[in-house]
Amino acid sequence: MNHVTDLYPAELQTSYRMGFTVGEHSAGHMRRILRMSLGRGLDHLADAGGLALTELVANVVRHVPGRRCTVLILREPHGLRVEVADAVPGRCTRRPPRRSRRAGGGSCWWRG
Repeated sequence: MNHVTDLYPAELQTSYRMGFTVGEHSAGHMRRILRMSLGRGLDHLADAGGLALTELVANVVRHVPGRRCTVLILREPHGLRVEVADAVPGRCTRRPPRRSRRAGGGSCWWRG
């Protein structure tokens, strides 16, 4: 290996990052990307990671004008990190779930 021209960090081999304009059917396509990027060592995390990715993308579809987001799938030594970011200013705030709704309280609590 030539260390002079090896300018890429090692994490590029274990991560996937791309910008998307998402729609109602995008989560299924992104779950496939997640499964392909996991490889054999972390394939047991595909269901949990896919669920997190689905919820985060659904929030973009519902709440982000223009539906643009960046998805990061990062294989870490002891697990998986899934991030979905948008350019909407402000921070995510956690709200207690409403008894009248069957849905959850948002995705701010996703940490794993």
